[in-house]
Amino acid sequence: MQTLKALLIAGVASLGFGGIALAEDSPAVSFNIGAASDYMFRGVSQTDGQGQVFGGVDVAMGQAYAGTWVSNVDFNNGTNMEYDFYAGYKPQVGPVAFDLGVIYYGYANKPSGPDEAYWEAKVAGSVPVGKGTVGAAVYYSPEFPFKAGQATYYEINASAPLTEKASVSGAIGHQSVVGPADYNTWNLGVGYALTPKLGVDLRYWDTSEHGFGKIYNSRVALSLKATF
Repeated sequence: MQTLKALLIAGVASLGFGGIALAEDSPAVSFNIGAASDYMFRGVSQTDGQGQVFGGVDVAMGQAYAGTWVSNVDFNNGTNMEYDFYAGYKPQVGPVAFDLGVIYYGYANKPSGPDEAYWEAKVAGSVPVGKGTVGAAVYYSPEFPFKAGQATYYEINASAPLTEKASVSGAIGHQSVVGPADYNTWNLGVGYALTPKLGVDLRYWDTSEHGFGKIYNSRVALSLKATF
């Protein structure tokens, strides 16, 4: 954990120094909107197995970026919307493409009591392998939702093109939470570019803890996303 915290501090410092060099770059703004048969996050349904509609906006300037994203959710407690804010820095060190950032997860119409909102720090990296990429990521939160305590998510992932428009990707992860809430998760899917701005993804998700409830059960989710 001390190594992770050191990496996060180094990432924040890199972002600060990077901002000086990025001052001459013009910001690039992009938008995304989409829908899915289920909102899956680390193997767990965030919409109780129902459909999802989402959208976001991103601003990039050189290697720095920031953005926001919203989606419907259903936690069966009145909470019906998630809104995220994030920012980070993507330096390239040799063959390794890093992503150092922070993410805030907020929720609307949440019930009274322990807060659902939380934030995470992220350290991720990927390297090219043949025509594809292999990567790893670590996310750390000092206080998980509902005052669950410190939490860390570890993931390894990979992607590769199948054709000019189709690709395959997958990931294996472990969500660690102080207490008995740890679980493993994995996913595997195929993406297809219908147009240069519109893509579809069909993905299988599962976790090691079906006993936590039906939202942890295995399922297949279909999503459609447009970027412009």
